[in-house]
Parts: sequence; C-alpha cells; structure tokens
Amino acid sequence: MALRGSKSLAPLGSSLLFQKPSLKRICKNLRTESGRRMKTCNCSHVLERKYSKDFCLWCQPTNLSEDEFSIEIEDDGIDNYVSSEISTPITVNQLKYSLVVGKQMVGIFVTVWVRKELAKYVSHLRICCTGRGIMGCLGNKGCISVSMSLHQTSFCFVCSHLASGEKEGDELRRNSDVIEILKNTQFQRICRSPYSRVPEKIIEHDRVIWLGDLNYRISLGYSETRKLLERNDWNALFGKDQLKIEREAGRVFKDWKEGKIYFAPTYKYSYNSDSYAGETTESKNKRRTPAWCDRILWHGSGIRQLSYVRRESQFSDHRPVCATFLVDVYVTEDGSKNGSSSFKMKVANEEHLHITRNKYK
Repeated sequence: MALRGSKSLAPLGSSLLFQKPSLKRICKNLRTESGRRMKTCNCSHVLERKYSKDFCLWCQPTNLSEDEFSIEIEDDGIDNYVSSEISTPITVNQLKYSLVVGKQMVGIFVTVWVRKELAKYVSHLRICCTGRGIMGCLGNKGCISVSMSLHQTSFCFVCSHLASGEKEGDELRRNSDVIEILKNTQFQRICRSPYSRVPEKIIEHDRVIWLGDLNYRISLGYSETRKLLERNDWNALFGKDQLKIEREAGRVFKDWKEGKIYFAPTYKYSYNSDSYAGETTESKNKRRTPAWCDRILWHGSGIRQLSYVRRESQFSDHRPVCATFLVDVYVTEDGSKNGSSSFKMKVANEEHLHITRNKYK
C-alpha cells in the first residue's frame, strides 16, 4: 500500500511488489538512517490544556537512542518493522516512497509506504495480529491490522486470509472470521492523555481499507461458472458471488463498500499459466470453481475509489488485485484548523507469500 499527494498522478504498477531479493535484505536496506521508530505519544501538555477537544491527534515521535531501538528481522521474514524518521526512500516508477511498516504473520504479509514528504505527518502507528486458523486462534488464517494517523485523520489497513473451502456453508465460517476479527482486534493505547481520541478498534477509524484473500466463492457449479466465464458475463456471475450475497443480507461487512467488479475471477489458476486449474488433464485434480477470492473493501466517509483492477502475475494460483482511492485527510497546523486535503492511495493485494521460494505478497 502506498500513500501519495493528490498532485502525483503517475500510476503504480506491479513494480511495487517485491521481486527477487529476500525480505530480510530489503528491510535492512530500507532501515532509517537514525534507526529509531515511531511509536510513543509525545504530546505537549500546553496543547493538552489549550486544545483538549482535539488533543493527541498529531504526535511527534519520541527520541529513542540506538540502544532502545529493538527491530528484529528473522531469516524467515519480517518480525516487526516500525520506523519514526522515515527518511530512507525507495524509487517506484520515479516516485520516492518510504517504508512505514512491514509485518508478517505466517503467510500474511503487509507493508505500508508513503511519499517521503508525507512521512513526517504519520503518527500513532500500531499493529495488531489476530489469528483465526486452527482452533480459531492460529495464524495460518486471520489478519494483520495496521493503525496510523495521517495528519488528523486515522487510518486502518486490514490484510486478511479467511477460512477456505467451497462447500455449502463455508461462507458462514468466513463471516465468522470477519465478525471475530472486528470484535477481537484491539490496538494498544499509546497516548497518555485522557482526552485522546486515537481509535482502539478497527471500526472506530475514520478510513478503513480491508484487503486480502477473503476466500468467498461463487455459488454455482464448475460447468455453469465456466459457461458464464466464456461469455464474460460478469453481471450474471457476480450475482452468485457469496460476498455480495452475504453483504446484501446484512450478515457481514454491513455499511462497507466495494467497487464494481469488471474483471475475471482471480482464483484458481495453474501456476505459470493463464488457465484455470482443471482445464488440463494435469491440473484436473486441483480443479476449483473460479471465484473472486481476492477483494478490497472500504469503510468510512471521505473515500472515493478511482480504479479496481486485477493484474496478470502468473507465479501464484491467484491473480493480484489493485485499487486506487482518493481520500480526504483533515489537516491542521500549529493547532489552527485549516480544513481538509485529498491524497491518492494505492492498495494492492497479491496472493501466496513463499519466503523460501522468493515469492512475495
């Protein structure tokens, strides 16, 4: 994911996704020069008294010494990477970005990037991992949630992998995963002031983006689905989409939004192929009914989706999806209210992170 000012309109493509280098090497290269991280609130007591209603909506990072900086990057991925003075940029399509946070939980991996000039306005950065796998708690299923503020607007990015399966009733297990994630995700309270309005739950944020392998399927048989696919009849096919059905029934993601889907189902493909699994003799035993498993939804006002597309990377049995949003952000300077500004945000989801095979999500 990347945030950029509204004047920077050059598109971000698949080049944002990692290629051959290991995650460990990438994150070492992207460490800040200071080696410090943004985590603790350091609000002024003068501001607390003068602006108690708006207090703690923008906090300067604390000054940690090198000895207090405790980032650990394991050989099998990123344990936790949170930086304060985000001063080391990367170049993506000739635009300079900085890594705000990267976090891995088993096969889920999420990164957040911002334009270098916006990094100083990022605060209240927190991460919460919620497992929904075996016994309802292991991390092979679940989500990583990232909470942060940009200026005076709070954001939450939720990257999830929900329950799999295409049997009748499996969609209810996915609904349960979403409900439990919303219920159990709790961000640490890092501001010392009782006047703080920094959100602690996902739904309390001003703007929320939920992405990942939601695993909802199409309630049709394989043959019927293939006939509609051959005609590119997305409307008829989408009418049988489980996520659409469950949302309209009010059983999950109530009051959330998703853009119109004008692309083919993203699952399940044969590796290194443009063919769905099951279309050849070799892949017949891996056949699944094609479905839009990979989705991006949002919650909150001040968000307008500009695009919602899929990419054609072949190294997974999923196709990645990508969305671009224009987002309103409330901006103040020196305690005076100056209205809002719009920022362009790119969100991308790519399936199946295999660290040992140098394949990244």
